[in-house]
Amino acid sequence: MDTNNSPPGTLVLGIDTGGTYTDGVLMEYNSRRVLATHKSLTTKRNFSIGIEQVIEHIHIQDPSAIKMVSISTTLATNAIAEGKGKRVALLLIGYDPELVTSFKLERRFATPNYYYFAGGHDLYGREQEPLDLPAILAQVNQIKHKIDAIAVSSYFSPLNPEHENRVYKAVSSICDLPIVLGHQLSTKLGSVERATTAALNASLLAVLQEFVIAVRRTMERRQIDAPLMVVRGDGTLMSDEFAAHTPVETIHSGPAASAIGGRFLSELDNALVVDVGGTTTDIALIQDGEVTVSEEGATVGEYKTAVKAAHLLSIALGGDSHITLNREKQIAIGPERVVPLAHLAHEYPQVGNRLKALSRRTWAQATPDWLEYWFLLREPHEDLLQADGRHPTTQEKALVEFLRDGPQPVPEIARHLNVLHVAQIGVQGLLRQEIIGKAGLTPTDLLHVEGRHTPWDVEAASLALEVFSHYQFRDPAELRPEVWRRTTEMIVHAIVTFLTGRNLAPPNGNPPGNDNDMGRWFFYNALYDTHPHLETRFRLHEPIIGIGAPAAFFLKDVTDALHTDLILPEHHQVANALGAIAGTVMVTEEILVYPMLSRSGLEVLGYYVQTSEGGWHRPRGQKASERSTTSERREFEELHDALACARALSQERALGAALRSGADNPQVVVEELTDGLDTYRIRAKAMGNPRLTR
Repeated sequence: MDTNNSPPGTLVLGIDTGGTYTDGVLMEYNSRRVLATHKSLTTKRNFSIGIEQVIEHIHIQDPSAIKMVSISTTLATNAIAEGKGKRVALLLIGYDPELVTSFKLERRFATPNYYYFAGGHDLYGREQEPLDLPAILAQVNQIKHKIDAIAVSSYFSPLNPEHENRVYKAVSSICDLPIVLGHQLSTKLGSVERATTAALNASLLAVLQEFVIAVRRTMERRQIDAPLMVVRGDGTLMSDEFAAHTPVETIHSGPAASAIGGRFLSELDNALVVDVGGTTTDIALIQDGEVTVSEEGATVGEYKTAVKAAHLLSIALGGDSHITLNREKQIAIGPERVVPLAHLAHEYPQVGNRLKALSRRTWAQATPDWLEYWFLLREPHEDLLQADGRHPTTQEKALVEFLRDGPQPVPEIARHLNVLHVAQIGVQGLLRQEIIGKAGLTPTDLLHVEGRHTPWDVEAASLALEVFSHYQFRDPAELRPEVWRRTTEMIVHAIVTFLTGRNLAPPNGNPPGNDNDMGRWFFYNALYDTHPHLETRFRLHEPIIGIGAPAAFFLKDVTDALHTDLILPEHHQVANALGAIAGTVMVTEEILVYPMLSRSGLEVLGYYVQTSEGGWHRPRGQKASERSTTSERREFEELHDALACARALSQERALGAALRSGADNPQVVVEELTDGLDTYRIRAKAMGNPRLTR
């Protein structure tokens, strides 16, 4: 981040909304001096609550001194993973239903509402079948009151978006729903990934727009008048307006910001960044001063997109991972995130009293399920349970009523609701809407027992660990090292998998016996020297930059196992928030050049230069004809003329888009890529520091 042009006293505010905490940092832009930081619990039902708390506790003396606010958010990733996006109709033009069904590709479309229509183009941009516009309009008329947005993906639309554009204009005349076109989001020719990306983007439009509005209102209440930037999944920045139009580009925004922040704080050009949070551990690689980016497209859950994002790996392991026993009575850590019992007992002293009584029971009575508590997070409004399109059940009402008396252990809940097991209680809707929460034994509790992190109730954590250990006829002092060994195994396994790109059987806490799995044997022998004659080692060339509050506790043994150094820079606990303000604005514009063939397909008559549209969707109330930019397809006889035109157009369009996205004096670099078959991709990248208010 070049700060030479910013005057002294210029302040910037970075905020990261993670799965457990919302982090904030106030920094003097010119000197890179951190002035204040704060961590606040994330409120997933309304991210702006955590952001408001962060800004309040940072104690900004002069709001007018803040010249930029930048946010990294897990909102898009979480909404996709939890199925909280809006209802989308996906119109597939020229797709082969039998082909999609035979390969079971429909599961990747990110919406159950997909429809096939005639149309589309071929590999050379020629119409493969006339567009069936009447059928499309009839279908939209039938469903427009049951959906929130429309996505359109036509076969080979990056080469010729004519059918998508015609659908846009026609559908816009009969409804005012947001419409997303596939070719506007990606120039890649993968039809399924493009359709998925369009559907996800359409489902997230309202979600991210509401978030941006909430952040803007928070800034107004705090009298902060500054540009609002949002971190993309590749770690670069875009304006809030761009983010609201292309929310799908914020997939992996949070982990990307962590990697940028790690590089910013450590000033290392080559390192592995490991961000240990409350919910997940995220791994990214810094090479030559930049976060490595996956050209394959980001994947969220089962959905593979065409969105460029940082190359990273996330595992469900963090400070608040639930420590339980699996079916084989072995220790399992995660994947569920729960509130630490130390924190719950700190908030509700009666929990500590219950744990004291529990510790006096016999091992058969004090089973680990007594350590899982459910508690009421907030009172549900009358219509809150109907957010899932249903009425609250009698069981849900009874559970909420029972929890009004305070947190309750799981066996007590099952007894009160007269069920044999809590699995019979339909609690997912209440958890998803943050009406009730779960608490249990976590690594954070173990840190309390060991005296390494003690903000809450140490005695409650000790009692919980005692109950958990005695059930296994073990000493707590013996069990704690085993938990930390398991966390080390899980993180080392993730790092090896991430860097090699190869599958390795996941660690299960037991060194291999006679299963003949060479990979597992090598893994465990490298960690524990189990073989009397053979020594195996993993050695990581780069140091590990630890990010996040638990990093110091989780990563020391990991770096020892990988024979490398652990770097914990100052403010590493809020490095993700620093990453939100340390990134640069970058816009990529791609233009395709491909041959114009004769009807026989044997003779090249010239070359097409195909651009995409600049707008993403039509806001409500705006007519289709009012959009400022349109796609173009120009014809040239000679290839060198077509390439020259593409270079000039891509440079011009990238520069304009970067300026609109908030870049200050962006610089443009143009590269020429070949896709084979006389087809070229001209890519212009415009980069610049974010524009600050003067």
